[in-house]
Amino acid sequence: MEKRTKDNPWKLQTPPQSSSYEMYIDEKNGVEIIVCTVGKTVLHYDARIVNDLYEMLKKHNDWILLGSKDEKAEAKEGTVEYWGRSKDNPIGGWYGLKKGLRGRVGMYIPPLLEALGLAEVEHNKRNNKMRAI
Repeated sequence: MEKRTKDNPWKLQTPPQSSSYEMYIDEKNGVEIIVCTVGKTVLHYDARIVNDLYEMLKKHNDWILLGSKDEKAEAKEGTVEYWGRSKDNPIGGWYGLKKGLRGRVGMYIPPLLEALGLAEVEHNKRNNKMRAI
């Protein structure tokens, strides 16, 4: 994976292309993380999500709904968001690392995979899907 820094982040847009945000790779407590800055809000995701989500998408071999939800809302089964917090994913739970801000995997991670050339993401107003390339 291309390593972007705070000084040279990925500049991305949410799937509906309604909001801009930035992401870069950093390290926290010896673990590689993705730092996602949306306005003044900073979220952290375990960087393993990039390869793990890509592998899941390849196995799924079809479009999958993103299903973005914040941490307190229940994610719909069969969506990227559900997978990103499921006990059945490769890390056995949340890829989001900041308590209270662990959700929104289905909003912020798919455009990163698209920027990396790993996935195709729809850009409708809602109910967007993605698939591996």
